[in-house]
Amino acid sequence: MNTNTVNPETRLSAGPPFRAGSRRTALRRPVQDSVVAGVAAGLARYLGADVMIIRLAFVVLTIVGGAGIPLYLAGLLLIPEEGSEVSIAGSLVESLQSRVR
Repeated sequence: MNTNTVNPETRLSAGPPFRAGSRRTALRRPVQDSVVAGVAAGLARYLGADVMIIRLAFVVLTIVGGAGIPLYLAGLLLIPEEGSEVSIAGSLVESLQSRVR
């Protein structure tokens, strides 16, 4: 008797990776927990990680390849602040579009 074969009917069903009932919090830059602009704190809340790990990742990326500062600035421009629905870049685009019309 071979016990190494797996019966396909006895496989565990994990279900869909994202369930309809589970909601992730929106990615926002917090006002109170921010040190510089809140990008690291917002990413930490969104990912469920420690904020020091995110800050350390930005520092390491800055030292190793110089990508930390541009990524932080991109986060500052693209991630909206708490209480706002539009990011800095989004509001800039909207104002430029309203000037063109």
